[in-house]
Amino acid sequence: MTEFEDINFDEIIGDGFNIVTEDITLSNLDETEKNAEQVLFPILPVRNMVMFPNVVIPITAGRKASIKLLEEAQENGELIGIVSQKSADIEQPTDKDIYQIGTLAKIIKIIKLPEGNVTAITKGFHRFKIKKIVENQPYLKGEITRLKETKTKNKEEYEALLENIKELALKIVELDPNIPSAANFAIKNITNNDDLLNFICTNSNFPYADKQRLLEEKNLMARANRCYEMMHDDYRKLELRNQIHQKTSKDLDKQQREYFLSQQIKTIQDELGGGPESDVEELLTKAKTKIWKPDVEEHFQKEISRLQRQNPNSPDYNVQRNYLDFFTDLPWETFTKDSFDIERAEKVLDKAHFGLEDIKKRILEHMAVLKLKNNMKSPILLLVGPPGVGKTSLGKSVADALGRKYIRVSLGGLHDESEIRGHRKTYIGAMAGRILQSIKKAGTSNPVVVLDEIDKVGKGMHGDPSSALLEVLDPEQNASFYDNFLEMGYDLSKVMFLATANSLSTIQTPLLDRMEIIQIAGYTLEEKIEIAKRHLIKKQQEENGLTTKSFKLGNPELKHIIEAHTSESGVRTLERRIAAISRWVALQTALEKEYDGKISVEKVDEILGVPRPKSLSELTDVPGVVTGLAWTSVGGDILFIESIISNGKGNLTMTGNLGTVMKESATIALEYIKAKYVELGIEEGELEKKNIHVHVPEGATPKDGPSAGIAMLTSMVSSFRNKKVKPHLAMTGEITLRGKVLPVGGIKEKLLAATRAGITEVILCEANRKDVEEIKQDYLRNLKVNYVNWMPEVLEIALEK
Repeated sequence: MTEFEDINFDEIIGDGFNIVTEDITLSNLDETEKNAEQVLFPILPVRNMVMFPNVVIPITAGRKASIKLLEEAQENGELIGIVSQKSADIEQPTDKDIYQIGTLAKIIKIIKLPEGNVTAITKGFHRFKIKKIVENQPYLKGEITRLKETKTKNKEEYEALLENIKELALKIVELDPNIPSAANFAIKNITNNDDLLNFICTNSNFPYADKQRLLEEKNLMARANRCYEMMHDDYRKLELRNQIHQKTSKDLDKQQREYFLSQQIKTIQDELGGGPESDVEELLTKAKTKIWKPDVEEHFQKEISRLQRQNPNSPDYNVQRNYLDFFTDLPWETFTKDSFDIERAEKVLDKAHFGLEDIKKRILEHMAVLKLKNNMKSPILLLVGPPGVGKTSLGKSVADALGRKYIRVSLGGLHDESEIRGHRKTYIGAMAGRILQSIKKAGTSNPVVVLDEIDKVGKGMHGDPSSALLEVLDPEQNASFYDNFLEMGYDLSKVMFLATANSLSTIQTPLLDRMEIIQIAGYTLEEKIEIAKRHLIKKQQEENGLTTKSFKLGNPELKHIIEAHTSESGVRTLERRIAAISRWVALQTALEKEYDGKISVEKVDEILGVPRPKSLSELTDVPGVVTGLAWTSVGGDILFIESIISNGKGNLTMTGNLGTVMKESATIALEYIKAKYVELGIEEGELEKKNIHVHVPEGATPKDGPSAGIAMLTSMVSSFRNKKVKPHLAMTGEITLRGKVLPVGGIKEKLLAATRAGITEVILCEANRKDVEEIKQDYLRNLKVNYVNWMPEVLEIALEK
């Protein structure tokens, strides 16, 4: 082994590539008989190189195992298997981290280097494939299979291709300043075509993965073709680089001239004061107060440089200035500190909202998870319910409970995608989307954002805002929400989103899939009374300049207002009625008239007008009238199904602004009666000699859906048999031609509407039992629920005996 001090580096450097070409033809480096009998081969993993047969190449080793392998292999005169690592980052490669095909090589000389590394001069012999790794320590040893190379039958074509490769290689050496001039001499002096191909494959600037594929190619013709293609790519890149270099040299004088002129302009502006430099200084001052990630900082510096290069009098200057103003106004990494006091949060929610136990429980669970995990990647809450039940105001309470800023983004009537994603800054009047504008206004990157009326988002010629909201409301994507105006991702993952809607029918399915739906039904009578006493009366007294002693409304008066002057799921109409009473009291106070501060039921009717009828019994006191239950976007409601028979030919007439599905329900009901008239107790001649007319009152209101099916059939049978339906009874359910009763939706809203209307008994499908069991029993105290599966059961319950 040669010591470092004994090496003549001048001789080695002077030889250059000659050390490679000379040793290729040396006969004393051929395989010996001992090498031919060798069974186990040390496997040397190398990084950032691929060795080919019949090429001499230096290998520097720094790993202890590699140094030990080289020393022992040279001492024993063994061939070693040189293979490339799949990744250069692995320090201790195993058999899974190396390619299976490499080159057998012999160590010519080992040179010790000062830092403990060694450089081995090696010569390749044959390609091989690892059969199996036998030993892992102290270095890899394995059994191998020698691989033969396939030579082409068309020698003339092969030789012509190698001539082209040689000629192209010489051109590359001339163009590339990084390749030593000795390479030119080496290429010209290699006479064997196979050796020339392997030499060029070894020393070319191809990616190492491509070199490995060349080594694994057994067909020399295919290897030469692939090598020639990659050399052409390298040559084109070198030509382009040289052209750019020449052009840059020509433009250097022009750039220097422009630089000196710009420095003179800067000096003049400094003397006069103001100018674009003051804008830049102002933006840089604002930027110093910002907490930014490296990529945001890099983007800002790039944009501020662009502003400096622009003419202050050009329109683009103002566009860029407005963009940077918005960029620096965004809060980025500024966050408010969350308050994780769950007990306090519960008190805040209870104080601001009476009832709504399910939603308050879910919000507290949400806060508990945030406290434990400190990660907002959780489902977005969608509050669905009729108007006036407190969906939007819940967002404000959640923000107060968490100690966060509150933002409300109204989406009702939105039909332009740019309202969410913003416009590109190059447009005149461009601005960011509502989401980022709201976050800028809040001044923090973790506010509570209420997306109000998300079910009323439209779709116009400028895109679909619902599709843009998919990214906003996806916890896996909104960490880098892309706004067209901002031109880079903004992290919305710390924002707590609450969405509100009156109906799910108009919301896209993919958007629904990203939100956790929480249904909020209407309030019961008792809850409305309590809300009025705790919140509404005080609020209206303050808004109308009254004191808490100006007037009082007791439970009987509030109950009368709710039952006789409102018909809603929420409390907005109730608040308007209380506001009317407050204004009457304010008028009496302003006129200095005496009045009784204890408002009575009679005084309520005098102020609010004639009350609506409380009883439904007189409306259903004739045959053919049935009370049905309906679901609307503003909660549940009742409707009446009327039918009457007249002389005719068995025709069916339907009125009341009915939709297609509702008309089909009436047709199904009549066909069922015709098929089962005997069991239903109807005379055969009645069906053939009588026309039947079905009407649903309030003809100006469109009506549709299958849930009035059993009510229509009951109404028809009631008319044919001339039997009245029980008073204070309502029903809802779909029917089939076989008389089967099917379940329907909106049960909670429908039952609350029934209790508001004074209904005491309802008929539902048996399959809706689970929906009823999810409702608090307090809501159904005075309501009897009958479950049925078939129409005869419905008629047995509904018709009077």
